[in-house]
Amino acid sequence: MPLRNTAEAYGSLARFLHWSIVLLIVPQYFIAEAAEELPKGIEKLQLMDWHKSLGMLVLLLTLARIGWKVMNRGMPGPIGEPWQRKAAAAGHGLLYLLVLAQPISGWAMSSAANYPVTLFGWFQFPALVAESHDLHESLEDVHEVLFYLMLAVAVVHILAALYHHIVLKDSVLRRMSPFSRPQA
Repeated sequence: MPLRNTAEAYGSLARFLHWSIVLLIVPQYFIAEAAEELPKGIEKLQLMDWHKSLGMLVLLLTLARIGWKVMNRGMPGPIGEPWQRKAAAAGHGLLYLLVLAQPISGWAMSSAANYPVTLFGWFQFPALVAESHDLHESLEDVHEVLFYLMLAVAVVHILAALYHHIVLKDSVLRRMSPFSRPQA
């Protein structure tokens, strides 16, 4: 499979970034929920460090994905009716926005609580905002709402891909699947 995108399918780097981001986002909810159930202490801090590190990795991979998308214009052509193409473009744009906003809101929330944000302890990211209890509380709500919005948009994204694959029987799903090659 070529590294770069072609007119028929996404290349191996775009697929790798897409599926890596998905696989990193999925456990984030469960890690955060598990940490919420723990009393204050080292176990809770360790889980939250993992949650924050995975979130920052999602942010970095998403920025790489956007950069690769901009540099690699050889994209598979749009499929479907004009309204479907517009809906797909809007959905993708919203997903990118939410996948960027989610870790940034968590980073800002940690900054407002004066908690460090690191990437697996390798280095510390600078604080995004000054310490503020009220801002921390507000950002906690924002972070949660963004998660549920991202989940809703992701479900629509998945259902649309399945609709294309099962009902329309076109190549939309195969173009990004890590397990198949698109049919000519």
